[in-house]
Order: sequence, then C-alpha cells, then structure tokens
Amino acid sequence: MNHSGVSSHTQHADHGGTKDLTIGSVVGAPRLWLMAEGAALLVVSLIAYSSTGHAWWLVPALVLLPDVFMGGYLHSTRLGAHVYNVAHATVLPAVMVGTGWWVGNSWATAIGLIWLAHIGMDRSLAFGLKYNDHFQHTHLSGPRRRVC
Repeated sequence: MNHSGVSSHTQHADHGGTKDLTIGSVVGAPRLWLMAEGAALLVVSLIAYSSTGHAWWLVPALVLLPDVFMGGYLHSTRLGAHVYNVAHATVLPAVMVGTGWWVGNSWATAIGLIWLAHIGMDRSLAFGLKYNDHFQHTHLSGPRRRVC
C-alpha cells in the first residue's frame, strides 16, 4: 500500500490459486472515510426526501431498484461492471435531483434522493464501484482474495 491509502499493486497478484482483490482498492483510513461519506449521503438523502411530501413506503419499495443493473453480469463481467457503475455513481441521481428541484418535479427529486440513499447505503457497507475482472473486486473491496 502506498502513503495515499490505495493498494499499490499494478497487476493481479497470484497467491497459489487465488487472486488478490485488493488491487486498485482504497484501504486503511481513506476507505473508512469513504464509507463514512456513504453513511452521510444515506442520511442526508433521507432527510431531504422528507421534504418532498412523498410517502415513506416509496423508500423501501425503490431503494434496491439500482441493483437491477447487476443483470449486466449475466452477459459478461465487463458489461456488468460498466452497467452497475453507471447505476451506482452519484452523477445521474444528483442530476435527477437537481433537475427535479429546478423544474419543480417532486417525483424526479424524490426518486433521485432514494437513488442517492441507495448509493450511500452501499458505500457505507463497503460495496464500491466495480472493476471489470470480478464482481467482488471494487474500489472499496478491502483485503479479500478469491479462489480462481
């Protein structure tokens, strides 16, 4: 690991039939900070959702919807990682929230906030953005190894 908290491996290390899934992963204190940011995103998104006037039953009904994008893994690991990352990066839901707020569309705002809450929940649990070599290899995967 280098001084920045990012695993310094540049290629997959082979450890007698296992592959190191820490390559490219944030570790140590920076990983904990990213997980704390995820928890903050979850909490703030839900607080903001409370101002939309929409029913709270929508939150549990929709919060896992972004995980449908794991379906890309049925085609290939590369496509799965790409599609998953599009649905699990904050860019699209943040634009949805901002646009919804700007034009006065409370549904777009509410759905975008639930989407952000999902991302925050995932990050707080160390489920990060995916690399295209293995489903469990993420930017927050930490010290894990998988059997080939």
